[in-house]
Amino acid sequence: MKLIIGLLLALFLALQYRLWFAEGSRIEVFHLERDVAAEQRRIDDLRERNRALEAEVEDLKQGLDAIEARARADLGMIREDETFYQVVEPEPAAGDFGER
Repeated sequence: MKLIIGLLLALFLALQYRLWFAEGSRIEVFHLERDVAAEQRRIDDLRERNRALEAEVEDLKQGLDAIEARARADLGMIREDETFYQVVEPEPAAGDFGER
């Protein structure tokens, strides 16, 4: 009887070891699920970025207004009939700390 209990106990411990620590264990499954969730978040972020880029491409294909706005913002371009004003703030003098 003690031999059977000993064998069953040894079998139980071997199965527990395999369940918790061997290849395909619960710990490995937990880590894989965590990695899958992180990759899913990364994929979702990339999909959102792609949607924004697709919308921007579509805007650029559709009209000149989007192209003009992009040229004005990114390249500082102006139209022929417009006047460009650049306001330059004076730098404070060497001893002037903004006190008046």
